[in-house]
Amino acid sequence: MWGYEAFRGEQAEIIETVTRGDDALVLMPTGGGKSLCYQVPALVREGTGVVISPLIALMHDQVDALEQLGVRAAFLNSTQSVHERRAVERRLLVGDLDLLYLAPERLPAAADLLDKASVALFAIDEAHCVAQWGHDFRPDYLRLSVLHERWPDVPRIALTATATEETREEIVRNLELGDARVFVSSFDRPNIQYRIAPKQAARDQLLQLIQTEHPGEAGIVYCLSRASVERTAEWLTGKGVSALPYHAGLPAETRSRHQARFLREEGVVMVATIAFGMGIDKPDVRFVAHLDLPKSIEGYYQETGRAGRDGLPSTAWLAYGLQDVVQQRRMIADGEGDRQRKRAQSLHLDAMLALCETVRCRRQQLLGYFSEASEPCGNCDTCLTPPEAFDGTVLAQKLMSTIVRLQRERGQQFGAGHLVDILLGRETERTVRFRHTELSTFGIGTEVGDQEWRGVVRQLLAQGLLKVQGEYGVLALTETAGEVLSGRRQVQLRRETERVGAPRRTRAKGAPTELDAPQQELFQQLRAWRAGVAKEQGVPAYVVFNDATLAGIARTRPADESQLRGVVGVGDAKLERYGTAILEVVGAAG
Repeated sequence: MWGYEAFRGEQAEIIETVTRGDDALVLMPTGGGKSLCYQVPALVREGTGVVISPLIALMHDQVDALEQLGVRAAFLNSTQSVHERRAVERRLLVGDLDLLYLAPERLPAAADLLDKASVALFAIDEAHCVAQWGHDFRPDYLRLSVLHERWPDVPRIALTATATEETREEIVRNLELGDARVFVSSFDRPNIQYRIAPKQAARDQLLQLIQTEHPGEAGIVYCLSRASVERTAEWLTGKGVSALPYHAGLPAETRSRHQARFLREEGVVMVATIAFGMGIDKPDVRFVAHLDLPKSIEGYYQETGRAGRDGLPSTAWLAYGLQDVVQQRRMIADGEGDRQRKRAQSLHLDAMLALCETVRCRRQQLLGYFSEASEPCGNCDTCLTPPEAFDGTVLAQKLMSTIVRLQRERGQQFGAGHLVDILLGRETERTVRFRHTELSTFGIGTEVGDQEWRGVVRQLLAQGLLKVQGEYGVLALTETAGEVLSGRRQVQLRRETERVGAPRRTRAKGAPTELDAPQQELFQQLRAWRAGVAKEQGVPAYVVFNDATLAGIARTRPADESQLRGVVGVGDAKLERYGTAILEVVGAAG
């Protein structure tokens, strides 16, 4: 039905577990095949599989994709008219549905209806939303323990693409999955190239990424604030990029329209806050870019995982600078929450900073956060262009000495920019007015430049030797800084370099790199055919076939239906629906 020759990883074992009526908690990376783990049991078991999904905007496309496969699917949500909801409810009660999608907030209203229906299983998608201190907490998810209490004999399968051991324990506790079997797949996404670049002119850096590596391709750009989202989208549009803004402050109809365009049109770049993206099924997102530092590795992994769901080469790119560190530290200090919550937020940020500052393989560092060991990947920026580590103890001492002298001798504190001016011996209006030109540390740091000094500050913050204080983000020493000043502790730093990674070779728009010229030409013809079919049916192009399947067709050039059936992603339903048309496109290409 789905067009795959075999199950991947632990899919078969998960499916067997749920089919026989047992509960399961599944941790599997985005694009790893989580949906199959509940779709197959829902078809095998008696009754309807009920899927709890957090984004109602995506349910329509999920149902469209299932109907393409011949699966009887529907959804119930607030976007439907009373007449439409009643029609779905009738189908459920007479057993005419294999799968029904519900938003978590819809469950209380639908409970009596489900009591009257035959329910095969409950699938809780994006289960990490139950973690109260996680990156995507949804209060409605805390009420999903009612599934076990009200329907104790119906198996449950909770699924997520990201969770530390702590988050897994919280999922089990809050969803009452104590007896569930836990399946943890590798978190590795080898097709994604992770790159973190020093932030200099972030928008220009982003534009270079889009124009040189991903022209005309779909991507997501994450920004911290709504204002930054709108400014960046407008700026990219002015540079010829098809870019749309998305954040919670936009009218609901605007968000819905922009999301529909992103899902259904090719080559759209969505500029968004983290309000966008959870549950996105679009498989051909070729890059995810962050213009601001994510708050946690879990959030970063979840967001970058929206690239390359089809398994084709994709890029996760982050621009990261000193101001990001200062801003995040200040947001935690000034934010709501008790000491325990702020400590948790600080630990999350520390792990994110460690990923940014590492001199080892990024993928190793990322997977290690999820307790997964791995070898250097050879496909991240630190593997492709290894950064240089050096003894930065003297530089750290010069900076720390300046902070100490200002505070002890004059009772003053300043931010990074002014400290760098002192170290570089700049006679600015402020250094002159405050008579900082008389300090013994004035001008003692000219062996490195402005950018290098900012890198030193950033790394000392990341290592916990400096801290940010007050409304204006002034710098102060931590308790451990004394060890550096006294010479009892050495400070290792990474050299600031302009590394842009390793762009893939030039290719036709959207074409996989492994296709030769004739195959790329056929690939583009297949994409054009797919675009016409998708438009005619009013569904996203990937619902018809994703790029990986079209690439497989272009590579093998099937001559008949039996050969076409051998391409991954071409199941019986799609073969019957599209087989003749595809073979005509292949035949016409010669």
